[in-house]
Amino acid sequence: MNNESKLDNPAWYALTETHQEFAIGTSEIKKYQRYIAPWVAHHSSDKNILEQLNPFIEKEESFYVFDKLPLLTSNFIFETEVCCLQMICRGELKSIAQTDFIEKLEDADGEELESLINLVQPGYYNPGTRLMGEYYGIKQNGALVAAAGERIRMNGLTEVSGVVTHPDFTGRKYAQQLVTYVANKIIAKGITPFLHVAEINERAIKIYEHLGFAVRRKISVWKIKKR
Repeated sequence: MNNESKLDNPAWYALTETHQEFAIGTSEIKKYQRYIAPWVAHHSSDKNILEQLNPFIEKEESFYVFDKLPLLTSNFIFETEVCCLQMICRGELKSIAQTDFIEKLEDADGEELESLINLVQPGYYNPGTRLMGEYYGIKQNGALVAAAGERIRMNGLTEVSGVVTHPDFTGRKYAQQLVTYVANKIIAKGITPFLHVAEINERAIKIYEHLGFAVRRKISVWKIKKR
């Protein structure tokens, strides 16, 4: 299989490859343990595939599915859809001057990282998400003000995610520095970086294109809840 084609179903390949240790579910539908991440993926034509999730998901638990919305049976409800662009970096990233010290975030930074990401991008980051890959940040006076890291990972491909800057520290090109830093570390391992960005976020899309990412496809992210 061409590695890039895995991005048509990224969470599935992550859960069956690099992130197997975090997966629960069946041979046809899998999810990350709730502590890790709110993603569900399936590899089946069964219209009632969500029913297989019942033993692995709690009532009132929300989760996300990429691309195609599964048939919602009686105990699942649709919440929201976010239309995204899936972008990939097929070559070297454009060099960006690093104006501030970037450091790898450790266990002691976990709560602060979670708070910052959920302040800027609420709902996509759980307490254990940082275990999915490496996260890096920029601090000012000891406080974390910007971050980026690795989330969905499969053989040959790693997602750059959690790209956030505290509202009080925008305009300093922290996001550009962090995305370049994280992506270059991924590339140095012989792995291709990719990311997802909301289609309406034109400013971020232009930045990613400037750095060297290209749009691969449009992809929806569906939020679903178990009643």
